[in-house]
Amino acid sequence: MTSTVAHQVMWNRLISIVEEQAQALVRTAFSTSVREAGDLSAGAYNARGEMLAQAVTGTPGHVNAMADAVPHFIRRIGRENIHEGDVYITNDPWEGTGHLHDITVVTPSFHKGVLVGFFACTAHIVDIGGRGFGADANSVYEEGLYIPIMKLIERGNVDATLIRIIRGNVREPDQLVGDVYALATCNEIGHRRLTDMMIEFHLADLEGISDFILTNSRDATIARIAALPQQTASGFMQIDGYDRPIDLAVKLTVLPDRVTSDWTGTSALDKKGINVPLVYTKAYTCYALKCAIAPEIPNNAASLAPFEVVAPVNCILNAVHPAPVALRHVVGHMIPDTIYAALDQILPGVVPAEGAGSLCNFQVSLRPRTDAPPPADAVRSEVLTFNSGGAGARPALDGLNATAFPSGVMTMPVEATEQTGPVIIWRKELRPDSGGAGTQRGGLGQFMEVGAREGHEFDIQAMFDRVDHPARGRRGGGSGAPTTIGQDDGTPMKGKGKQFVAHGRRVMMAFPGGAGYGPLSARDPAAVRRDLALGYISATAARDIHGLSEAVIADILTAARKGDIV
Repeated sequence: MTSTVAHQVMWNRLISIVEEQAQALVRTAFSTSVREAGDLSAGAYNARGEMLAQAVTGTPGHVNAMADAVPHFIRRIGRENIHEGDVYITNDPWEGTGHLHDITVVTPSFHKGVLVGFFACTAHIVDIGGRGFGADANSVYEEGLYIPIMKLIERGNVDATLIRIIRGNVREPDQLVGDVYALATCNEIGHRRLTDMMIEFHLADLEGISDFILTNSRDATIARIAALPQQTASGFMQIDGYDRPIDLAVKLTVLPDRVTSDWTGTSALDKKGINVPLVYTKAYTCYALKCAIAPEIPNNAASLAPFEVVAPVNCILNAVHPAPVALRHVVGHMIPDTIYAALDQILPGVVPAEGAGSLCNFQVSLRPRTDAPPPADAVRSEVLTFNSGGAGARPALDGLNATAFPSGVMTMPVEATEQTGPVIIWRKELRPDSGGAGTQRGGLGQFMEVGAREGHEFDIQAMFDRVDHPARGRRGGGSGAPTTIGQDDGTPMKGKGKQFVAHGRRVMMAFPGGAGYGPLSARDPAAVRRDLALGYISATAARDIHGLSEAVIADILTAARKGDIV
């Protein structure tokens, strides 16, 4: 009989295996969204399709949604058709991770001829055809190429017809096909490491370690829930939407063995592609609750199970086919802040203030200028960049600057972005005064100024929120700064949708700040002085909001110029 210590060692080994799996994907992927931003997930599953371990690298929207995806693969492929050497693929929004731009690849893992489990991974790819990555579509049919759950590789043989179909329907075929092979390869890495572990520990299957992981995770999560006050609370948040505001409403109920989240009262479907499949709603609802209630317990099928989620069919958080869903993240990333509006009433002093929420993404479709003859070296290119506003302040700490919460996706470096096409990032820096004031200050957003190289014009797909509804403070904290977007000649632009930018023009963006936590009157004066010295707040804000005298401000700024940060 395997000891508890041995099981714990194997559990830790599984986590290291899936992390190596994820890092292999980062190293081999073609898309900058994977290589630079980490918009991916990787996980190991037992033979029943239950997630046993997830990589630390990745996003909750991918990994928690992918936890539901593997059983769909088993059902669609059929157990009798699962063979050694197979690799399966889909980008189904309702059986994958929420939109067509995420490709999920699942590989069965065999040991000595017996199916012992699966490895799965997901990556966001830059282009999937259709209208491109944006909110403008009226149905999912316009949003790109749909790949049903099917075999990419059968018994070691690649489906060349599928590859040709993919290549013929996307703008960046080499990049996409390269990403598909990277996904398959990283699963193979996981399988090899699992085989090594099974040989080392003389395992014929994963049933013992699977039962150990899932039983302990379930029991530990339920114990955390049982220690909470058994109460019901409601949360509400209004966000920009596409051309009308969206209401997010949740009723949170803590029971002895589970927490239920009911999204009744949330807005109906939108006509444009900001709708959210239920799988993605579940992913971010569970993530928000788990962060607050059971953060140390590893993420797997059993630790997620006690968090139950319901939403009315065809509300914006339970969009069904053929609703447009390309930008499901813009609404889906606002789910945790809505959850925390309710949870703060049950667990005061635990959850952060509201932050930027959704990623501040935009995609640039560059082409040779059409208003005059372009230079001979002008090219077409698709450039996707991930950026972040500020995170909300925490009960005992300031919010993180330019950091994505809840997605966890990393901000992409300027150098990497400019290597993917003829785009120029003229400016990218922190945005002073954008964090909400409070006992703890909200995280800062960013300024970005974007244009194209000589001879190019472009369309920009804006994917922003918090333009009209900035992050709200918690327990007396101030609001964060809103998003702004416009061209350098003063032409206003919308927060969402494809918009043309003529040759020579630039897009000026200011990403939102996180909100403050607690009353400003309780903020440590030393923290205010340090914010001023670091440039997080302006001299004007230091005087008018924080009450510093002109003499004190001058002394702090003089010391800062000398490198003496107080």
